[in-house]
Amino acid sequence: MPPRNFPRSNGSVVCVSAPTPSSILRRLQLVVAVQWMGATMGLPLLSLFLLHRGATPSSVGIIMSAFFISGVVTQFVAGHLADRFGRRVILAGGLLLYGLASPMYLLSVPVFWFIVTRALQGVAAGAIEVSSLSTVASLFPEEERGSAMSKIYTAQLFGIATGPLLGVFITVNHIGWAYLIAGVTSTFAGLLALRSLPAATPEIHTEPLPPLQINRQVIGAVVGTAATGLCVGVYETCWSLLMHSFGASSTQIRLSWTFFCVPWLILATVGGKLADKFDRRLIATLGGLNGAFFLFLYPHIHNITLLLILGSGEAIGAALSVSSLSSLLTQGAHDRELGRRQGISTTANTAALALSALFSGQLFAISPGLPFTVVAAISAVMILSQIFWWAKTPGRISASA
Repeated sequence: MPPRNFPRSNGSVVCVSAPTPSSILRRLQLVVAVQWMGATMGLPLLSLFLLHRGATPSSVGIIMSAFFISGVVTQFVAGHLADRFGRRVILAGGLLLYGLASPMYLLSVPVFWFIVTRALQGVAAGAIEVSSLSTVASLFPEEERGSAMSKIYTAQLFGIATGPLLGVFITVNHIGWAYLIAGVTSTFAGLLALRSLPAATPEIHTEPLPPLQINRQVIGAVVGTAATGLCVGVYETCWSLLMHSFGASSTQIRLSWTFFCVPWLILATVGGKLADKFDRRLIATLGGLNGAFFLFLYPHIHNITLLLILGSGEAIGAALSVSSLSSLLTQGAHDRELGRRQGISTTANTAALALSALFSGQLFAISPGLPFTVVAAISAVMILSQIFWWAKTPGRISASA
């Protein structure tokens, strides 16, 4: 970025260098890590907390899906606004909204209000996701984008890995306190974003947006994120319930999140380098199939220790592939198209999450293994379709391209 000139009181001018892309990325990593750390302190036990508050397994699915349905409605809008007015204000707004909504869990309210709370948190989380990833995509050239994206995923996973451990002494009946802390940390992250990230340049507000390109490359990436969303939706609603049905303790349920996150945290940077050096299409497809396989496998494993180990195995595949999928989404995009592409992708991901979370509760009531099996099969078919969508898409980008 070019240097900026600032006048002194004596009339002279001092030249101050603007933040470099790498320094902005580090600040964004801090913001993302702080927010996710707070958001996941109580999340592993949220399903059980809702059951204690009088919710049925079916209504737990509705509450969890409200988070994602609200994201479906608002994420493309958030991406459009980020392209139009700049990404910092959308990021900070999402963080502050999450902070305002989270303390609701402390109150003794009917189940309906938990639906409202999760919906507000879903709007906020969608804005955070869209604005943070599109910011990174705009800062780095395509041949470096995989590595840069991996650092944001590393920050997310650091928060997800440490959040449940920080909340280890919070019982199911006291989840509200965990979400109060989540609200405070998210508010802090929002203020940090406003203070430390650069504002939009003036032309963002005056120049018309370029047209949004929807081609086979983008469709394939969106199908991949939707398939991932289907799998995650099962985990959101049913993972804690499945482990509880196998006799797992609250501590073991929390540890399952950490065992999943730690390998991803370690290997995310490696996944970014793979995305920049090898065929992104192959890496993304194999990673997606890896996730579908483990989803199918889990309900057939009743040993808690083995489940923890298998979770780490699944995480390795995810860590090595997610940056490739994100890079394919933004490959060839105009700088002010990035927010909308990210908005479409996260909308598809969140819509799949919402449907999966909603129906997983119903299927779990029939048989605990049913949602895992059904969604694994659907997800695998969707991922294999990427071979068709990406047939003519360049899998590698060189610096001279």
